[in-house]
Amino acid sequence: MVKIGKISINTPILLAPMAGVTDYPFRVLCKEQGAGIVYSEFVSAHGIIRENVKTLQMIKFSEFERPIGVQIFGDTPEVMSKAARRVYEKFSPDIIDINYGCPVPKITKKGAGSAALKDLCLMDDITLAVVEAVPEVPVTVKMRAGWDRSSIVAPEAGERLEKIGVKAIALHPRTTKQSYTGKANWKLIKLLKESVNIPVIGNGDIKKPDDVQKMFDETHCDAVMIGRAALGNPWFFKEAVALYRGKQSPPPPSISLRIKGCKKHFDNMIAWHGERTATNLMRKHFGWYIRGFQGASSYRKSLVSAPDKQTMFSILNSIV
Repeated sequence: MVKIGKISINTPILLAPMAGVTDYPFRVLCKEQGAGIVYSEFVSAHGIIRENVKTLQMIKFSEFERPIGVQIFGDTPEVMSKAARRVYEKFSPDIIDINYGCPVPKITKKGAGSAALKDLCLMDDITLAVVEAVPEVPVTVKMRAGWDRSSIVAPEAGERLEKIGVKAIALHPRTTKQSYTGKANWKLIKLLKESVNIPVIGNGDIKKPDDVQKMFDETHCDAVMIGRAALGNPWFFKEAVALYRGKQSPPPPSISLRIKGCKKHFDNMIAWHGERTATNLMRKHFGWYIRGFQGASSYRKSLVSAPDKQTMFSILNSIV
């Protein structure tokens, strides 16, 4: 069992926060399949303190999802402090997570996301402000290894974050400059684990359920965070959890089960976002669910270009 602050995590296989993906409908599917913690999409601190309706909608969650983390990003201690407090008072999540990992230029150009790794003093100030703002809940961090290969700062940053009061660190061991290319250097997860006493969560290049145990074995991390492997495949958690507990992994989902899951996801999206928004958002999910079988490409193209909900469901029903 892993403890993050006072929170006990029975299953240390977690759903990573992913922009445009980990909304309520997707988180629930992953939770049903055994994810130990789920995280919101990363949410703008500026949007939170302005009480932007769309921003606040991204934070909403159900009791079923607990323990849940809300991830926030921003560029100043003052804004991040106010945002963290607002999130706690309005939503009361189990964890508030700070994003020091996003490599997307539109975020880093503003000094947020992984840009903080270029200025560890600023990182310290932002982190301390958030920790002091929400003493009731553990503050965690998700970060990258550094800005580029010449500035790998994960071990030093980890030590500083622990001293400030962060209760766990998730490391994606690529640099900002790598974005999502190249290989994730798992040795850096092990190095971070050796540098701190708080839980370390490994993330990056988990492609199949067997990789979860491989990461545990190679890095000695306390938990593993699943990102892209769960896209169109929330069943990944069920398979990975079985292996983690020494049981036989269930077989990968059949085409029929995947289509059924896709339709359930679509129904959840409609209920949460409304029909118009849901049909637009589901197009990318179709690309992840509808793959790996004969004729998948043709069905996928039809779904992505379908004009409305009725047509989409009709195509899904015709697959099996």
